[in-house]
Amino acid sequence: MKILDRYLLKSFLITFATVFVILFFIFVLQVVWLFIAELAGKDLDFIMILKFLLFKMPSIIPLVLPLSVLLASIMTFGSLAENYEFAAMKSSGISLQRSMKTLIYFITILSIVAFFFANNVIPYAEYKFINFRRNIAQVKPAMAIAEGQFSQIGSYNIKVEKKSGDNGRYLSGVTIHKLSNTGAGSNTVIKAKKGELISSENSNILKLVLKDGNYYEDIIPNKFEDRNKVPFAKSEFKTYVINIDLSKLNSANLDEEQITNTNTMLNVGELKFTLDSLQKNYNKDLVSIAENINSRSAMTTSNFTNNVTLSALNAANVLDNFSDTDKTQILRVASGNVDATNFTLESSRFELEDKQKIINLHWIALYDKFVIAFACLLMFFIGAPLGAIIRKGGLGLPIIFAILIFITFHFINTFGKKVAQQDELTPFMGSWMSSFVLTPLAIILTKRATDDKGFSISFDWITDIYNRFIPTKSEKQLTEQPLVNIDELSVVKDTDWEKLNGYENEILIKIVKEAKQFGYSNDYRNKALKILESRNITQDELLLGNNLYNVEFNKVEELNTQYKIYSKITFVAYLVMLGISFLGKPQTLIPIIVTIIVAGVFYSALFKSQLLLDEIGTIMDKKVDLNLYLVVLAGFPFFILFYFYNRSYLKEVVSEFNKSTH
Repeated sequence: MKILDRYLLKSFLITFATVFVILFFIFVLQVVWLFIAELAGKDLDFIMILKFLLFKMPSIIPLVLPLSVLLASIMTFGSLAENYEFAAMKSSGISLQRSMKTLIYFITILSIVAFFFANNVIPYAEYKFINFRRNIAQVKPAMAIAEGQFSQIGSYNIKVEKKSGDNGRYLSGVTIHKLSNTGAGSNTVIKAKKGELISSENSNILKLVLKDGNYYEDIIPNKFEDRNKVPFAKSEFKTYVINIDLSKLNSANLDEEQITNTNTMLNVGELKFTLDSLQKNYNKDLVSIAENINSRSAMTTSNFTNNVTLSALNAANVLDNFSDTDKTQILRVASGNVDATNFTLESSRFELEDKQKIINLHWIALYDKFVIAFACLLMFFIGAPLGAIIRKGGLGLPIIFAILIFITFHFINTFGKKVAQQDELTPFMGSWMSSFVLTPLAIILTKRATDDKGFSISFDWITDIYNRFIPTKSEKQLTEQPLVNIDELSVVKDTDWEKLNGYENEILIKIVKEAKQFGYSNDYRNKALKILESRNITQDELLLGNNLYNVEFNKVEELNTQYKIYSKITFVAYLVMLGISFLGKPQTLIPIIVTIIVAGVFYSALFKSQLLLDEIGTIMDKKVDLNLYLVVLAGFPFFILFYFYNRSYLKEVVSEFNKSTH
């Protein structure tokens, strides 16, 4: 390995390791936050909490690994470009592809390792994690009950004043609220001085033995008038045993979808075997449903009093071959068959949809193992050229780009899998959608970085569309300063002439330059020009000193006019969108198309108006506080605030400009 390859690999590995550890720690904290309800106040020792986290940690890798590769690539290559190390490499004849060669080998190996990790380690860890959560209450039953507060377990709310003994099995001051399953609103309260938790590791049943207590139960009378008396039953007991089903503890699960299906606990071979079995069962159910419907729909003429052969039937109207009694019976049986068939189809549809969702989940789990491997390669080929293009290392701009790209990847990935799970998209397309969307970006970035070109996004097409409908002056028209033919001017020497003739040259020059801003007529300006000409101050001299016209004022005036037009368009589109939002979600195609068009007009006009405002601020040397892209991203919800703020800003800026020129 050459010195350059070792240097690049070392730089990347140090950055990658640092980023990976930091991101992994952040995601672990997120896991702690998600499962805080299961960990806090449950008397779990440090070893059990550590096991809980260790079993969950491998499932974090598919999120952390691609993001770490992306961020490390941007930071490494951005730092090399920022410090002109790439320039030195290129001057030595080393291309970007050559510099990436060793890292490509490393990322390929990392991708293969990621696949085997996702195929073997993650399913095993998921299996251990789910079973650990199920067994933790059996090994340490007191974890389900916290001191000094009500803890809900199934239909029981249990509160204890104090716990003691091994694993907190002995309880003091026990209060239990049990809701009735009858739905009549009755409830039961049990109070006991002492209690003991007894459980077995091989059982899902937690036995709670209560001693020296009372049992209260509300009774709902059958007669409504007796309910105001609020009767109840009370009894005392020396020993009372409650059996609690601990399997219900897993029902309150943040990853319920993954627990109710075993797809995340299987490797590729096991998933293929399971999918084969699920698909065979699904096909068998389809055949069974079809045969069932067919057998229910069968009807023969032997069921009726008129034993008519099929050959003798009147094909024009079959019912004419039977008596009125048989006709009534035939129609009744047919109607019953139709209703039964509809009911069977409806119930079978839900059953088949659930089975198809399970099949889709297993396909998604299968493809995910390959997606994580490809994601590492994809993120490298996005991050490395992007870092070379933006030429920024460190933790500033690279983090912003990395987060935006990864959020896009993760959002599309989650959306695709959700849609595929509902069978609205094939599992293959749903799982690989994010990769298909971002792969062209990786190719474009790599190509432009190789050609030593930047990457910019232009929105000039928005301006071009509006320019067809809204007349605007070009840059040439705004900066144009035509000369006046003094010789052809016929000037009347009136009181204005006498007044202007008495002014000094500096005042006359200001009148000529600021005539439009001060509201002077062309005749008044021409008289000032004529007097300056008589004093040997020509228009060419004024033009050379930029005193013939106030170009900046002309620009601001034109931009201000354009801004008001686009601002009005945006405001009208906003009101229309507000009205649409009050009407509710559009259901048919035409309202959807109208909504999309109005939203397009709103956001494009908003972008154009903010662009004009930024240009005015640049001319006036007073930067707009609101960022252009921030305003566009905030868009519809906060537009009304931006609208009034921009109007106030524009009024203030134009007023200051007028004062500065007077």
